Order: sequence, then structure tokens, then C-alpha cells
Amino acid sequence: MMKRKICVVITARPSYSRIKTALAAINEHPDLELQLVVAASALLDRYGNAVNNIEKDGFTITAKVFNVLEGENLTAAAKTTGIGILELSTVFNNLNPDIVVTVADRFETMATAISASYMNIPLAHIQGGEVTGNIDEKVRHAITKLADYHFVASDDAYKRVIKLGENPEFVFNTGCPSIDLAYEIKQQPTLDFDPIQKYGGVGKVMDFSKGYWVVMQHPVTTEVGNSRFHIEETLHAMYSLNQPVFWFWPNVDAGADGTSTGIRSFRETHDLENFHFFKNMEPQDFLKLLYSSKGLIGNSSVGIRECAFMGVPVVNIGSRQNSRERGNNVNDVDYSRAEILQALREIEESPRPEISTIYGDGDAGKKIAQYLSELPLIFHKTITF
Repeated sequence: MMKRKICVVITARPSYSRIKTALAAINEHPDLELQLVVAASALLDRYGNAVNNIEKDGFTITAKVFNVLEGENLTAAAKTTGIGILELSTVFNNLNPDIVVTVADRFETMATAISASYMNIPLAHIQGGEVTGNIDEKVRHAITKLADYHFVASDDAYKRVIKLGENPEFVFNTGCPSIDLAYEIKQQPTLDFDPIQKYGGVGKVMDFSKGYWVVMQHPVTTEVGNSRFHIEETLHAMYSLNQPVFWFWPNVDAGADGTSTGIRSFRETHDLENFHFFKNMEPQDFLKLLYSSKGLIGNSSVGIRECAFMGVPVVNIGSRQNSRERGNNVNDVDYSRAEILQALREIEESPRPEISTIYGDGDAGKKIAQYLSELPLIFHKTITF
């Protein structure tokens, strides 16, 4: 019996942690063959070169697609997606997969969904049905309408996908594969490496033995003109706090140039004794860093997902995660240094939040692989209402 070929496309740094355990489960499944395609910013050094971590973890990359157009603006994002459609269509034609898997809501992954759908290849979508802000909201639900199978991460997402007219027979609440990694970390949470020694980065070698914060803040694609102001408010807040900070560079979104320029300018005009900057880390190391931190500041979905499961407090800034289902670990604030500082002080004075299993309990990857091995191969569907 021929193995079913499962083509998973990773287009950005955060997408790898969102799918890693499913990749491993597909690799290990006796009836499945993994075809791994790495594309877009996941291949670029300036955004952390996620491909290095993928290869280090032992995964064989079947194809690479270089399609990111420089510019970090709205036009570049649209053209990057267009190039992705052209290139991925050729890759899919060569690989002839039985199912294509696309991850979450990154703008680049729209190219994966369009190419597979137009080529009559069954499409599976990880993490559909969630509510977010900016362009991610449109992309996520558009992919839901293109996808044939839906592996959602929460009960609310399950209900929402069905409300969008999808056949309940092909909607499955598997939980999020990133929670699988968080579950593993909780079994051995000790920070057993020195982040600066292992990953280098940029900034002072600082003493973080008495505690530290982690910052990960991306531009908001519907507020690109304010991206520099947004990041400067966070920079001023963390500078005033005068405690160790590990800071991660933003994703390749429209407005990232404003975010990056704001960080570089601030570094030139302030003596950042307690700041250290990184492009990327291996997923497990990043989660260990978060688990042992005082809290996460910014607007990354990791604060909503993994941090909720690990009980890590989060200061969520601005609109990027608007209306997203969340645990009690999140404190929402505006783009205001005063509000950010107040939220940080509240975290320091409060007990660690209770954990939440909204997005799963640690076995999503195996569930997804099993479904992929059993589901009928379909690419035609009709809205259910």
C-alpha cells in the first residue's frame, strides 16, 4: 500500500512551533510520507532563519521557496503572496501530494491555500476559526473557506468554523500543536542554557539571575503608520523599569521597518544595560525562556496560547490580538508606556496565573497525523447553509 503524501508548508518563524509536533507525528506514522516545504521569511536570516532549527531537529526539507519581496510594506506583502502562488504551484505539481497542510493566519500562507485549492489538492488548515486583529483575521477565515479539513485549537474555534458553513464531519478540535511543546516544557521547565551564550544576539551581557522579562512585539498591519510609535512606547516602559529584558525582533509584516527602525534608534540614544536582542530561538528553548521569566510583553499569540497553558503572565499591547479567546494570564493595555508599566507592577505584586487548557492539553500533533491518514481525499465542498 502506498503511503499517503502529506505536504506541509511553513512560511514564517512562528509557524514552525505551531506545527512541529504534527510534523514529527506524520514522520512517524506508518501510512504517511512527509513532504516538507519551507518558504518565505522562514528561510531568511534577518527574521531568524527558522530553516536552521527545522534541519537541526532532523526534518528533511523537500523544497525551498524564496518569495519574500523586500519592503516590509503593504505592497510588498501582496506581491510576496503572489510570488508564493506562482512558486508553490510548481512545487505542488512536482511533488503531487495527496493533502497539503497550511498553518494559521500568516499572510504568506494564503499562497499555500490558493495554490492547493486551484490545483484540486485537498487542503487541511491548522488553527482556523479564531478571532484576531489586522490582516490575520481576513486571511484565517479566507483559508477556512478554501480548506477541506479543519484542525482547530479550541471549542469556540470549532463552533465558529461550523458557523462559517463548513461540514462538521471535517472539523476537528485537536488542540494546538504548540501546546504539545509547552506540555513537554512543563515536565522539565528548568532554564538549562544561557540564552546569550547559546544564541549570541545583540546587547550587553547582563545578570538575569534575579528575574527577567521577554518582549515580542510585531507591527499591526492595519496600523502600519504608527508602528514606530507603538514600539517606542514599549521601549520607554521597559527602559524605565530598569530590569533585564530579552527582546525578539518582529515578524516580516507590513510596518516591520518602522518597528525595527524604532528599536535601532532607541539603542543609539540610550544606554541599554539591561537589554539583549535576539532574532530567533529553537521552539523549546524559547518556551523555557518564557516559562522562567517574570512575564511576556508585546502582542504575540504565544502570550495567548502557550503562556496561558504554562501560567506565564502577559502584558498584551494594542489591537493585534483583539477578541481572541484567552486565559486569565493576560492583561490588555493600550500603546502607552504608563499603562505598560502599571501592568508590569501588577504582575510583580500578584501570584502566578492559573494554567488554562483552552488551546489543548498536549496531544494535538498525534491527533492531526491520525486524521490525515484516515480522512477521505476530497476537494469539492458546498456551504452547509
